[in-house]
Amino acid sequence: MVGKVVERGIRSLQKEGLDIDRDVWMKEAEAAERAGSVLTCQAIIRNTIGVGVEEDRKRTWVADAEECKKRGSIETARAIYAHALTVFLTKKSIWLKAAQLEKSHGTRESLDSILRKAVTYRPQVEVLWLMGAKEKWLAGEVPAARAILQEAYAAIPNSEDIWLAAVKLEFENQEPERARLLLAKARERGGTEREWMKSAIVERELGNSSEERKLLEEGLKLFPSFFKLWLMLGQFNDRFGGEDERTEQSSSCSHMGRKRNPRNPELWLAAVRAESRNGNKKESEILIAKALQECPESGILWATSIEMVPRPQRKTKSADTLKRCNNDPHVIAVVAKMFWHDRKLDKARSWMNRAVNLAPGTGDFWAMYYRFELQHGTDETQRDVLKRCVAAEPKHGERWQEISKAVENSHLPVEAILKKAVTVLGKDENAAHSCKK
Repeated sequence: MVGKVVERGIRSLQKEGLDIDRDVWMKEAEAAERAGSVLTCQAIIRNTIGVGVEEDRKRTWVADAEECKKRGSIETARAIYAHALTVFLTKKSIWLKAAQLEKSHGTRESLDSILRKAVTYRPQVEVLWLMGAKEKWLAGEVPAARAILQEAYAAIPNSEDIWLAAVKLEFENQEPERARLLLAKARERGGTEREWMKSAIVERELGNSSEERKLLEEGLKLFPSFFKLWLMLGQFNDRFGGEDERTEQSSSCSHMGRKRNPRNPELWLAAVRAESRNGNKKESEILIAKALQECPESGILWATSIEMVPRPQRKTKSADTLKRCNNDPHVIAVVAKMFWHDRKLDKARSWMNRAVNLAPGTGDFWAMYYRFELQHGTDETQRDVLKRCVAAEPKHGERWQEISKAVENSHLPVEAILKKAVTVLGKDENAAHSCKK
């Protein structure tokens, strides 16, 4: 009834020759929402949002919805997306925006409803299926999450992301045999480099070292250019065998990996770190110089080179590096650490914030930032960094991955990993100071 009344009213105004100003009517819709008249709000949007918008309707409507969301007018934004989806039924970006709105401001039921509709019209879009499965998992509905992933795989039979999501669901819900079976099937049909890598990770976490090594070696025969398998084989060698044997095996593995992937910064960095751990300062300096020749744009290698020079030279080295890598988060983080050591706390905080904004997925930066706030911040700044880190769900970083991928930590939440990383960074700092004494 409300919808009909609004529709007739708008038509009547148009017949009288009055201009329909969509911006004014959008404000009326928001006012109706604030008054609790949701149906009126929806009807106004439905009948006026398209007035005067002849070109680029998709971008205009998405911008309208996002502005309404910023102002807290959630029902108005929801109505705009609902109308946009009647016009652009197969546009992935609008379905994702509508789903994000429900995730942030709706209920589990409203999010499930929008995602169900989305995959009906866009069954080939992996991220829509994955969002639905993840939400069911977070709600504790593991069988429902499993069913969504099975539907997804039927719709997209060769999706690596969906297959690996199914593996993760099973493994993290204490169903390792299901996970292994899925990975075995993936390898039987050829498997991707990530599926071979995940297979080795699962065996590592189950403590099956012989199977882990076998999978790494077979995976490298199939994917000799996939640097992560080389890194994992080097880490495997570090974990087993005598000290001399470990060093020799790791060095050989590192050399072979770099030979196959001469421009991969991570492999060079692993070699530099290995020489440093073994006390081979000169060799590590030679390696970092060679690494920068092969990978002159790598921020993480430049950042490492700054930390390897004596402290009096770091200011000059960092200034030169910033000219080359002004917006690289690894370089920004090293400069932040220098400000911290010089007791320039406001600058340190500003640069740490810059680093996490540039690379929110790198846990090492969050750990450094949180450690800094624990020492120099307030309860409020500490809570803020912790909250932002948990929301970012970091997956990367040397120390972060060492901790998060350790078998005993594999199911820990982000907050717990962050606190462990802070402890490790403190030990690193103390060890570095001891070496200089």
